[in-house]
Amino acid sequence: METTRIVLVSDNHGDSECLNYLKQTYSDYDLFVHCGDSEMEPEQMNGFICVKGNNDFLYYNAVPDHQILHVRGHTIYVCHGHMDFLSYFHYEPMVQRAKAYGADIIFFGHVHTYDDEVIDGVRLLNPGSIRHNRDGSRASYMLVEISEEEITVTKKEYVKVFQPGFLEKLIQKLLGG
Repeated sequence: METTRIVLVSDNHGDSECLNYLKQTYSDYDLFVHCGDSEMEPEQMNGFICVKGNNDFLYYNAVPDHQILHVRGHTIYVCHGHMDFLSYFHYEPMVQRAKAYGADIIFFGHVHTYDDEVIDGVRLLNPGSIRHNRDGSRASYMLVEISEEEITVTKKEYVKVFQPGFLEKLIQKLLGG
């Protein structure tokens, strides 16, 4: 069974270390998809399929609002989500937009909350924020494996690892040294 393996991430808000971690840790994966609010220059997002989020104003015209991916017989609507919500966790408008593109899967971000649900026959996958989730859960991202027969999703928690000596340098800086 042929499978496409995808690293799905969103809302890192300028933290490049977490994206470097993902690229190094999952270098054998097929696709890296970012659902917006990277707050990083396009060159820094090399290797990622990206869409813009509401905080990506520095390069707003350089990144599309959404993308359509075709993977193993599935059509994926990739968006940040901020343009499709009437309110948080009211996803029907986004589902209808995705269906207009023939999508059966949505990758999205914006709400900083992990989600995996089906609405009106469309699978919605939100990796949460790799920087901070708003529901009190740990920062997260998602590993998605897609074949023609099935979609497997794994939630992964991200714990930022600081370089040796980081705390000492931070304390010194805070003390004015």
